[in-house]
Amino acid sequence: MKDFYIASAAEQENKVITSSFVVASKQIKAKKTGEPYLALTLSDRTGQVEAKMWDNVAGVLDGFEQDDFIKVKGLLNKYNGRFQITIHKLRRLEEHEVDPADYLPKCPRDVEQLWRELSGFVATLANRHLKALIEAFMSDPEIAAAYKTAPAAKSLHHAYIGGLLDHVVSLFRLCDLAVRNYPQQINRDLLLTGAFLHDIGKIHELAYGRSFAYTTRGQLLGHMVIELEMLHAKLAELSGFPPELKTLLEHLIISHHGQYEFGSPKLPMFPEALMLHYLDDLDSKMESMRAHLERESGYDDDWTSYNPSLARPILNTSKFLAPKPAPESALAPAGAAAAASTAAEPVPPLIAEIAKK
Repeated sequence: MKDFYIASAAEQENKVITSSFVVASKQIKAKKTGEPYLALTLSDRTGQVEAKMWDNVAGVLDGFEQDDFIKVKGLLNKYNGRFQITIHKLRRLEEHEVDPADYLPKCPRDVEQLWRELSGFVATLANRHLKALIEAFMSDPEIAAAYKTAPAAKSLHHAYIGGLLDHVVSLFRLCDLAVRNYPQQINRDLLLTGAFLHDIGKIHELAYGRSFAYTTRGQLLGHMVIELEMLHAKLAELSGFPPELKTLLEHLIISHHGQYEFGSPKLPMFPEALMLHYLDDLDSKMESMRAHLERESGYDDDWTSYNPSLARPILNTSKFLAPKPAPESALAPAGAAAAASTAAEPVPPLIAEIAKK
């Protein structure tokens, strides 16, 4: 197990650390002198940190690549309010030297409990065809194991082992609440089935062995095409599934991104599809905000750094609303300050003469 995790950076500030990381990104840049330096993003299961290597770079440039495990020695400090490591030495680690559990973030909730909660929702479905379809997926050992393990995204939201299941259960809760407000407009069974299927293709789209990346199939097809294939394969095992219901499920899958510019082949064209898109988007963005605030909770600023997926920095309202230290000038009692001011000012001669009379 590692001795140092990125989440504990505040405890090691301005100290030289030695630890191992997975290389999330690697860039070779040029100094003003033209000499190369390394700009890295290093990860472990608790977060990411930027790192720079300025000296003796030539000897290590070709010794490792993105997604490799490396061991580094360097100074941990803050630059522009953000932690960074100035690397003095580094080397690539062999597979036998690392425990993958140290590097991939994991779901903060109990995955088996989430699976039971999901099963509880499925048990409430009234439509026997939709219920049988979801149960066919959940009873498939290979799919079930992957559904409990896969992240929901490479980096945007729920990017951790078990993130897909965590996201879907959260989405089921939102759907269940929203349906109560629109009981005449929304078919609950159809909406929940769409929520179950909308990201199931992520189990094949994403690779999550040592870091999160796209598989070749995922890169070429995307999760929505993969989901249609998975849906058709499972429907082939079920008899008497209504073709109209199949068409609605297909539309829920291909429209859940909501907009053409977000990669959606079709806009949501019935109420359940529209609701699925907005609730999926809400859950994704709330998790993205939570994770970004958590990553930067140790920083002093009320504002986080820019979040690329949300296209904005985020205000930490807890820090913003917390009592702030009073300025030094405000620490002295008002009366004492007034008295001191009066004592310090000379009395004009005319006023002193009038006071004697």
